[in-house]
Amino acid sequence: MSIADIILEKIIKTSNNNITITDEKGIILYTNSDHWSVYDAEPKNYIGESIFKLQEQGLLTPSITAIVLEKKQPTKIMQHTRKGKIIMSTAYPIFDENGDIVRVISYAIDQTEISNLQEQYEQLERKLKGYQTEVEELREKKETHYRSKEMQQISKTLQRVANTDATVLMTGESGVGKSMLARKLHTQGHRQKEPFIEVNCSTIPINLFESEMFGYESGSFTGAQKNGKQGLIEQAHNGTLFLDEIGELPLAMQAKLLKVLQEKKFMRIGGNKERRIDFRLVAATNKDLEEMVQKGDFRLDLYYRLNVIPVHIPPLRNRKEDISLLINHYVDLINRKYNTSKKLHSSTYEVLLKYKWPGNVRELENLMERLILTSEETMIWPKSLPASILSQEPTNGEEMLLIEQFVIEDHNLKNVMERVEKLMLSKAQKHCKSTYEMAEYLGISQPSVIRKLKKYKESI
Repeated sequence: MSIADIILEKIIKTSNNNITITDEKGIILYTNSDHWSVYDAEPKNYIGESIFKLQEQGLLTPSITAIVLEKKQPTKIMQHTRKGKIIMSTAYPIFDENGDIVRVISYAIDQTEISNLQEQYEQLERKLKGYQTEVEELREKKETHYRSKEMQQISKTLQRVANTDATVLMTGESGVGKSMLARKLHTQGHRQKEPFIEVNCSTIPINLFESEMFGYESGSFTGAQKNGKQGLIEQAHNGTLFLDEIGELPLAMQAKLLKVLQEKKFMRIGGNKERRIDFRLVAATNKDLEEMVQKGDFRLDLYYRLNVIPVHIPPLRNRKEDISLLINHYVDLINRKYNTSKKLHSSTYEVLLKYKWPGNVRELENLMERLILTSEETMIWPKSLPASILSQEPTNGEEMLLIEQFVIEDHNLKNVMERVEKLMLSKAQKHCKSTYEMAEYLGISQPSVIRKLKKYKESI
């Protein structure tokens, strides 16, 4: 063996790379043991072995040297060992002056761990996408707080039109959540990063309406700001203009608003230059605009402009399925706001679920805040509810809940029995015309009824 061969052999054996060199027939001339450890092969001297024989034995699947000898060009492949390892193998042919292959040099790198990490990463990425989808769905459910089919349908409609500029007209009683839905529509649309300007048309004095809506130039009138003022419509540029209680809009302003909607431009008071404006309009009212049109109180052409996507929001009393969700939402929200941990007792829930809610969602939100702030106990009982809610006659189920409350609040048997007696006597008085009827209703004697009525005379 020549000095050159000895040096080459030493380089290969001490190299950190897994190197093997074969001749033109695939016979191994030089190799290092590390090369074969990546293939899970038994430690032995592979010099003189044929790579074709090793391929037949399944040790090299396939042999990259065999491929290079056949194709006569550099090659890179991924190999799989019998124990499941993944090997990235690269080989290069060496040619003599006649263009014939005289040697093939191959390198092997164990990619198993990298491949596993990549697979794990891809799995985590798929899981993350799944979690993100679930989070979005949960966030959507959390934001809507709806169980009723009507509100679910409204929510879907608003989602469908959120990324358009179509005008939405929301109708419904005061407090049903028109403002909340308008804001949600804005945050779901492509204008979400732009201003959301809310205007309550019923709160702006008629003599100030035009200056508030369109703004004015400096010196327009006595008392005007030195530098003029930007109007609400101009503030909504590129964003959303929400006109609440639009049924209160004066007729003169209705005409000017219609012109803005048609031409997308306006002029400040005292100005001589028209300004271009771009906004998405959302309007809301608790009035019957069609009836107002017939009476001449609302312009028909403006009504048609507004009524592109009509959304009628039913009152809370007609969607009782939403009440418990809204209660839980606002209790949680207000507890976090004031760093408290108040809860409603089940009997309190029962009373609230049967209440008519004339003020709708706004009344419910305000009541939850009042209960959480004024209740001294962590558990909120029906006694903390306003008299207007408690004045409703209790049902049998509510009576049982009240009795349960008596027992929890007072462990004195005599006191509890007296409270139950008063409750039953009060109920009998409402249903019966005489003490004889009361006795029959309660299953006791008429003298017992008289005696008990005298006993509780002051408290029934």
